[in-house]
Amino acid sequence: MFIIDLHYTAPLEELDNYMAAHVSYLDKYYKADVFLMSGRKVPRTGGVIIAQADSKEILEKIIAEDPFHKHNLAEFSITEFNASKSHPAINGIIR
Repeated sequence: MFIIDLHYTAPLEELDNYMAAHVSYLDKYYKADVFLMSGRKVPRTGGVIIAQADSKEILEKIIAEDPFHKHNLAEFSITEFNASKSHPAINGIIR
């Protein structure tokens, strides 16, 4: 399991120009059961994605597709963790 931490480096107005493409990107990986949860930070300085992948290298390739990454609008960091406990409602989608 991974936590992807986005820190916006561009003005929000510029990010908003790519928001529809970013949401489409997220949807693609929700359908593939890679992304489990995502959302904006409060205050809106970035975002967080909870993901599952077979390796950090695979996840790095997936992140490279994000319009926010392609257009250098955010910095991305990845934290890998071993999920030892989860809510029963999501157990069916966790690998």
